[in-house]
This record gives sequence, structure tokens and C-alpha cells, in this order.
Amino acid sequence: MDPVAIAFYALVCSGLSAASPAMPRLAVRLAVGAGVGMAASLALPVVRGLIGG
Repeated sequence: MDPVAIAFYALVCSGLSAASPAMPRLAVRLAVGAGVGMAASLALPVVRGLIGG
């Protein structure tokens, strides 16, 4: 697994989640965003394999 891709997705998603008012605390939004980004980057190779990329 490419650690750069994981870090990139975590950074992008945490930055986007920081703007979300749905969760009251910034730290919680950042943690959730980073978790979503890491999950997305871990799923990316599987999705690429399924679509033949």
C-alpha cells in the first residue's frame, strides 16, 4: 500500500470535513475525515482491480 496515497486522501478528506458543520467539534470532524480518507485510499486498489484499471 502506498503511504503517500493514504496520507493524501487523509489530508484531503480531513480538510473537507473541517468545513462540515454537522459535527460540533473540529477535532472530531478532522478524525472522521482522516478515517474516511484512509478507508478510501485502502479501497482504491480493489476498485481499480474490479474495473480493470
